[in-house]
Order: sequence, then C-alpha cells, then structure tokens
Amino acid sequence: MSVSVEDWVERLAGQDGPERYRRYAVGSVGFLAASEVALWTIWVIQSDGAGAVLAIVAALGAVHAAIQFMLWRSALRHYLTVGPRPVRLVGVYTALTVVMAALGCVLLSSGRIDASDLTSYTVWLLMFWAGPPALALSVRRGAALVAVVAVASLVGAGVAGLPGPSLVLAVSASLFMVPFMGVASRASGWSVRLIEQLASTRQTEARLAVAEERLRFGRDLHDVLGRNLAVVALKSELAAQLARRGRPEAVEHMEEVQRIAQESQREIRSVVRGYRTADLHTELAGARSVLEAAGIDCRIEYGPAARLPSDVQSALGWVVREGTTNVLRHAQGASSCTLSLRTAGPTEALLVMENDGASDTPPGGGTGLAGLRERLTGLNGTLTTEQIPGGRFRLTARVPWEECT
Repeated sequence: MSVSVEDWVERLAGQDGPERYRRYAVGSVGFLAASEVALWTIWVIQSDGAGAVLAIVAALGAVHAAIQFMLWRSALRHYLTVGPRPVRLVGVYTALTVVMAALGCVLLSSGRIDASDLTSYTVWLLMFWAGPPALALSVRRGAALVAVVAVASLVGAGVAGLPGPSLVLAVSASLFMVPFMGVASRASGWSVRLIEQLASTRQTEARLAVAEERLRFGRDLHDVLGRNLAVVALKSELAAQLARRGRPEAVEHMEEVQRIAQESQREIRSVVRGYRTADLHTELAGARSVLEAAGIDCRIEYGPAARLPSDVQSALGWVVREGTTNVLRHAQGASSCTLSLRTAGPTEALLVMENDGASDTPPGGGTGLAGLRERLTGLNGTLTTEQIPGGRFRLTARVPWEECT
C-alpha cells in the first residue's frame, strides 16, 4: 500500500509523530557512526601499515565514531531547546579530530602509510567530523570551526608530503563532502524541530477548537434561555395575578409558559448538537408578541428581511432576540419599542432597535451583547449601543451583504 506525502506528514504530526521522527533521526546518526567504524575497519584492512599503528588508528576511529554519536544527540537536544549547548563535548570532538589528522600526517611523513591511504584517511575523517559541530554551534561559528579544522588538516597533509594529484583529490572530495555533511546535519535537526512545531500547532489548534466550542455553547445557551426565561417570568407573574382574581386567562398564560418550556428543551438540544440558528422572521414575530404581552407597544419595519442571506438573517435574528430580552429585563418603564431593518447603502444591512425605557445608569458588560458582537464579527459586522436624549436606548447592528441580482 502506497503512502502519500500528505499521509506521511499527518502521521508525523500526530500524537506520537515527533517522538517517532526523533527516534528515526537519532537512528540515522547511529547508522552514520556505525558506517564510520566500518570505513575505518576497511581502511585498516587495506592499509600496508604496521600492526601497532593500525591498532591505534582503529581505536581512535572507534572513539571518534562514539563521540560523534554522543555529540549529535546532545546537539539535537540543544537545537530543540531541551538541553544545554554541548560546548565541552564539541571541544573533545574537535581535539580528537585534530589529533587524528595530525597522526595521519605523521604516518605519511614517516613512511608508514602511502599517499592513497592518507587521502582516504583525511577525506573520511573530515566528512564524519563536519556534521555534529554544525548542529551544536550557531551557523556562523559552526561553519567557521568546521572550515578551520578542514583547511588545517588538508594543509598539514600537503606539508607532510601528500603528492599533488592525491592532494587535489582530497581537497576536491572534502569541498563536496564536508559542506554536505554539515548542511545535512543542520537540515536533520531543522526537520525534527519542524515536525515538533507542527505537532505543537496541531495541539494548539485542538485546544482553541475546544475553547471556541465552549464559547459557542455558552453564547448559544445564553441567547436561547435568556429571552425564554424572561418570558416565562413575565407570563408566570401575569398568570399569578390573574389567578388571584379568579380570571380564566391565567390558564392561557400558564399554557404559554408550558409551550415556552417545551420550546426551550428543543432549542437546548439544538445547541448541544451545534445546529442552533435563529430565524429572523420568527424572532421579529416573537419580539412583537412578548413585548406587547408586557404592555410595550412594538412597531416593526421589515425592510429587506426577505432578501438577506441566511447567515445574515440568523445573525440579526440573534440580535432581535437578545435586544428583546434586554428590554424585558432592563427597560422597566418602557412603553414603546421599534425595530427597523433597512439597508445602509447597497452593501450593508442595518438593524436598529430602540426603546424609551433607558435607565439613568449605562448598560453593564453582560455576556449577551458580547456574544452578539462575536457573532457579527464573524460576518465582518458591528454592534453598537447608545443612550440618546429623551430616555431612549438604541441598539444598532450593521452587517455587510450583497444582494443577488
């Protein structure tokens, strides 16, 4: 079964993806260290040097490979900001590399190895040396250190008597392999960090999605129950007064309370499912009904209500519902309320809700109006409130829209 690049990225961005990719990167470096040991073994087998000399080279090569692996792991931890910079280990690794380069030059100048042996010796040494310091240090310092050690080693080989053709071969191979290993090491660290940042971003997105869902649920619950509870309180109060007087209308009001309670149950289920919307025409009709039941004269100008897009109608429906709730709760002395829906230019719908029961104190910062602003912000709309002379309060919602022709 083939795996696409998208599937590969999705797996690495999953919960255990970064750890898996880090293990893969460290495993690759372990393979690189094993490759260095294998190359030094091949060099020892093919070389014509004395047994004691070859044993020393084999031992130093094995130590070099082990420190390379340790330094790369420590450098990766530092690069991922989970560990200190391994400065001491870089120093040990650099010193060992210089010692091995100097040993190769001494072996050539003393005649214990030939030119071809030193050529492969130097190229392999510098190739494996370049990766870890490039990741452990900053880009500039790592490049400078790698370059200094490489140049010094090649100059030393030339001084030790490495012939021109062999020296050219060593320099050419080093010019390609040393930067390649340095860049590859840096790129490996960068890819590990990128995968971890991607996973962290996914986790952040998940947390934000949960937070957004909580806000939506709280906002919808407030909008659904706010008006309904206000109407239940009003109807219950009227029913109680009528019942004390022995009026049969009390039964009608209590039946209305029952109907609103049942409607609230259905709406809460819709909120839980996430499909709750507000119908503008229904909300306007409901606003007229509950306001007039409270003794508040209600006048409505429907304007372009029928032509508005569904999302704009839903948003303005919530504005009507919350505005009606606030009139019932806070405008105790209100006798009239107007709801005017009209266009403000060719690309903006304007809903103005105004009543004459404004209190002397400015409105508080409840969650209802804040929730409305969040809804309208999603449509690039705005919501403003103002107290105007004559004890009137005005709620204005503006939402951009384009009429389909």
